[in-house]
Amino acid sequence: MCHVLNEAVASIPSTDRRRLLSMVGLGAVGAVTATALGTPAAAAAPAPAARTGHGSKARTRVVLLGTSGGPAVLDGGRHGVSTAIAFEDKVYVVDLGVGAFGRLQQSGLAPDTGLGSALSWMRGIFFTHLHSDHTVDWPTTYAIGSMNIVGRSGGPVQVFGPAPRDTLSRVFPPTRPAPALVNPDEPMPGISSMTGHLRNAFAQDFNDRLRDSNFPDPDTLFEVHDIDHSALWTIDPEGVPPRLEAPIQVWKDGEVTVTATLVDHHPTAPAYGYRFDTPDGSVVVSGDTCVSQNLIDLARGADVLVHEVIDPEFVERLTAALPPETAEALRKHLLESHTTIEQVGRDVAEPAGVGTLALSHLVPGNNPSARWRKAQRGFSGDLVVGEDLMVIPVGRARWNG
Repeated sequence: MCHVLNEAVASIPSTDRRRLLSMVGLGAVGAVTATALGTPAAAAAPAPAARTGHGSKARTRVVLLGTSGGPAVLDGGRHGVSTAIAFEDKVYVVDLGVGAFGRLQQSGLAPDTGLGSALSWMRGIFFTHLHSDHTVDWPTTYAIGSMNIVGRSGGPVQVFGPAPRDTLSRVFPPTRPAPALVNPDEPMPGISSMTGHLRNAFAQDFNDRLRDSNFPDPDTLFEVHDIDHSALWTIDPEGVPPRLEAPIQVWKDGEVTVTATLVDHHPTAPAYGYRFDTPDGSVVVSGDTCVSQNLIDLARGADVLVHEVIDPEFVERLTAALPPETAEALRKHLLESHTTIEQVGRDVAEPAGVGTLALSHLVPGNNPSARWRKAQRGFSGDLVVGEDLMVIPVGRARWNG
């Protein structure tokens, strides 16, 4: 989403651009990319580590590593979107936005060795889609992972994400010429191919460490899988997924079962939401999506639903200051590819019958909490406005690990 805003703002003459930024509360022209990410007013001090938070001793718990939508970072009050689900000492992470690896180190979801151990309890990483604000800390995790596994036992970290698609997404807005392709030989790679490119990009570092220090090859630590969507959907340029009859079986890791569904973040596709079922309950992470019946089906009866949200008032403030030829197309994109404050509780969490709705991927990230709390309307469960490193317990089981 953020790249669309940036392109729209950048097309405006500098004088008008300053006026626009003032109207939407962004200040100087240098803060253009902050349109999709901000810092909550209450976040002047760093958030406490999750190990000291409420629910940190629950056997199954959710840790919101990062809660802001968009790839831009202002002052670090909110980091890029990333969500951890932990069962006992097994950790599963959905998406790795800006700063996610650092938040993981702060989260208490690793043994306290005083050494590099951020990935020592990591079992799986799951990418909802391949937009940069959901993947940009994957290069960090992949490149330095083998130096951060002190005390680790067991097999490789299982990594799941979108497979490549055969068709390009449609041009937005449709009136502008198609831009030149990036990497035209493989313009729509999946997570496996993306990781292969990372391996090549970091070859000097890897070879130095393999030859000089005998560090593990990253490919022995991470086992990467494309989720096969070919039997479910032939993706077209519009990228609107079909209704699925059943969830996608992704992985069973002992007592933890992971399933997924196709969500609607058109034209980006495939995009997934994930469900984690443990003996204590269930957690669903939406990824980026508009109101999606597939997601509602996946989330039925879940204890915790972590869902993205966008403020339509912010969209209106932004588009009111844009040229007419840009404003309507941009408004349509933002409101049709994301879920608004008014929709997320009433139209998603309530029909799914979830116990707790936790808001994350907040756009804009610097909204006051009271604005996000309007999502309670039409939702009879508990509403949580996400903050970085917040811990949400699942079920009543306690664990003394």
